[in-house]
Amino acid sequence: MDRFQEMQAFVRIAERQSFTQASEDLQIPRATVTNLIKRVEQRIGTRLLERTTRTVRLTQDGEAYYRRCVRLLADVEEAEGLFRDEAPKGLLRVNLQGTLARHFVVPALPAFLARHPGLELHIGEDDRLVDLVREGVDCVLRAGTLQDSSMVARRVALLPQVTVASPGYLAAHGEPEGLEALASHRAVDYISSGTGKAVPLEFTVDCKVTTVHLPAAVSVTGADLYTGCAVAGLGLVQVPRYRVASELADGRLKVLLPGFAPPPMPVSVLYAQNRQLSSRVRVFTQWLRDVFETAET
Repeated sequence: MDRFQEMQAFVRIAERQSFTQASEDLQIPRATVTNLIKRVEQRIGTRLLERTTRTVRLTQDGEAYYRRCVRLLADVEEAEGLFRDEAPKGLLRVNLQGTLARHFVVPALPAFLARHPGLELHIGEDDRLVDLVREGVDCVLRAGTLQDSSMVARRVALLPQVTVASPGYLAAHGEPEGLEALASHRAVDYISSGTGKAVPLEFTVDCKVTTVHLPAAVSVTGADLYTGCAVAGLGLVQVPRYRVASELADGRLKVLLPGFAPPPMPVSVLYAQNRQLSSRVRVFTQWLRDVFETAET
C-alpha cells in the first residue's frame, strides 16, 4: 500500500462521493479504502473528507489536495505513456472564454473527441484570470492582449475587429467620418479582468495604433453585455466581427470608421510555465489552432 494507491483511492472517493462505490471501482475491499484514507489523513495532519451516513464531501483542505492528486496521477500516467507510444488519454481540464467557446470550439468538439477517444474534457467558462495550479486547470483559452507573464501563451488566432454602434445611437449623435469627430461621441466601457480598468478604443492610422478614450455612462465586464449595450444604443464598442455578425446582417448595428479598423484581437492558449507540456494539452492546443484557421472570422 503506497502513497500512489492512497491518492488513487482518495480521488475516486471524491469523484464518486462514496467509499463503497470507490472500492467497487478499484476492486479492493471497502475496509482497505477506509484504511488508506485514514493513513493519508494521519500523515498529512488534516481531515480531507467529511463523512455522514449518506454523503461524503471534500473539506476545504480536501479540495486543494484533490486538485494536486489529480494532476500528479495524470503526470504519472503521462510519463508511462511516453514509453508505450500511446495516444493521449485521461482528464483534460480547460477553461474557455465563453463567446469563443460557443462560436468556435463547442461546434467542433465532436470531431476532436472522435479523434482522441481516450480523452475526457472538463470545461469551465470564464473571462477572469485563472490560477491554473490552485484550480487544477491544464490550460485556458483567452482573447486579448495578455498581461500575466507567469504563464506561457501560444497564439492560435488573430480575429478581425470592428467599431460599431446602433442606428438609434447614430440618429441621435451622428455618424463620425473621422477620428476627430469622435469628440462628440461616447462609448460603452469594457472593464478588463486583468487590470480592473476600462479598455480604450483603438484605431489603426497609417499602420500605427491610436488610442482614444471616450466618456461612458455604462461599463460592463462581460462580452455579451458589451454587445447588448451597443444594440441598446448606449455608445460605441469595438468587438471581433464574428461576435456581431448577426447584428450587422439584420441592421441592429453598423460598422463605423472602416478605414481606421481596430487592430485584430489575439486569441491564445495559456498554461503554467513551470510544468511539462502534456500530450493532452499539446493536441488540444494544435486542434484549437486548426479550428481557428479553418473558421470564418
